[in-house]
Amino acid sequence: MSQAGRVIIYGGRGALGAKCVSHFKANNFWVGSIDMGENPEADVNIIVKKEENFQQQETSILSTIKSALNGSKLDGIFCVAGGWAGGNAQKDLTKNAELMWTQSVCSSLIAASIAAHHLKDGGIIQLTGAKAALEGTPGMIGYGLAKSAVHQLTKSLASKDSGLPQNASAVAILPITLDTPMNRKWMPKADTSTWTPLEFIAELFLKWVTGKDTPQNGSLLQLVTKNFQTDVIAA
Repeated sequence: MSQAGRVIIYGGRGALGAKCVSHFKANNFWVGSIDMGENPEADVNIIVKKEENFQQQETSILSTIKSALNGSKLDGIFCVAGGWAGGNAQKDLTKNAELMWTQSVCSSLIAASIAAHHLKDGGIIQLTGAKAALEGTPGMIGYGLAKSAVHQLTKSLASKDSGLPQNASAVAILPITLDTPMNRKWMPKADTSTWTPLEFIAELFLKWVTGKDTPQNGSLLQLVTKNFQTDVIAA
């Protein structure tokens, strides 16, 4: 059976990333994972080397992807790398802001670079922002700063002369809380009926890459879950 297409999951070892790798593999896609460790389900693993600086990481990742694709193009690039850190201006401001920038913005920029070089015409790149970053985030300044930068990057990539292939789409998901094992561990008493299931997001990405319900280019899409039901609402 021929492959349905080719996708890259940036952050393919995390909870959401691993779910996306599994879901695309189950639907006959070739899947590349980019992370600091391997995902055994992926067809190819591109390892982010912590000892390399940001520009070196970009060079290494682009080189490995070029070899792995061998002239083929990607249908989609899904950047679900990231993390969370709290802190206001009095506590760990620069430390946490730098960490959030590295995890959310640097990964998104490399994903954009991959898209410019290896996404097919009409393909899709997805980045991960946050609903909270549509407003001020005083208790998690570094996080809000990084996520709002991802929103801006999405809008820039969706604009004319961004360097993306013809008719490519750039969109961002803006989740609130994801239903991950770590969130369940650290928030055991939380109301999980408002947490967005990872399966919902993986299926959303599959739909988009196969041309079903593809969002408008430049969309910032809030994922709002109530009573275990998730709505996708454009910001």
